Amino acid sequence: MTDLRDCTNPDAWQPQLDAAAGAVSNGELVVLPTDTVYGVGADAFTPAAVAALLEAKGRGRHKPPPVLIGDVMTMDALATNISADARALAQEFWPGPLTLILTAQPSLMWDLGETRGTVALRVPDHPCALALLKQTGPLAVSSANRSGRAPALECADAAEQLGDSIRVYLDAGPTPGQVPSTIIDCTGEVPVILRAGAIGIDDLRAIVPKIAAPREEQGTDGEANAE
Repeated sequence: MTDLRDCTNPDAWQPQLDAAAGAVSNGELVVLPTDTVYGVGADAFTPAAVAALLEAKGRGRHKPPPVLIGDVMTMDALATNISADARALAQEFWPGPLTLILTAQPSLMWDLGETRGTVALRVPDHPCALALLKQTGPLAVSSANRSGRAPALECADAAEQLGDSIRVYLDAGPTPGQVPSTIIDCTGEVPVILRAGAIGIDDLRAIVPKIAAPREEQGTDGEANAE
């Protein structure tokens, strides 16, 4: 049975966060607000939960979810060979709508899908999401919608699409940003924009002048990491 929780008042949302954190610890799915769209989240270190996330969305392992973290420092625990450019982008734009693709720490016991040894990390700029991440640790999160449908901007939209596959819904009202995060591949010598999003190239190049423009031949799924 799904559990819809009102998180519009920060002074009263601790019991709601506790319920969501409890669901995550039990390997269940939760829907949470972010600074872009609503996301469906699972414990990043519980393979069965990540598999349930992909199943709820109707998506295969070839489109692994990104991982939301609560602060910049967590990046070093999950990724390795982090370039100075990636660190500069993280320091400038996190929390915010920027997803960085990095080389995953090889020692981590997780299974996000067919990642090819990488991990997509982001620190969301939403107080409810950050408060939940503080309790749960890293969450595998993708946009809260069925594959092929529009990402949910309101919790009711997510509930209509995902239904009983989600244990707890955190309803914090409409999400403030309707544009998805910008995705940058930082695994090579030159950072490359894989998906244009909320942060424009001029702002990015003000921090990393050599950053490369989007590669249209990548065929990046605009909804793939739309949280």
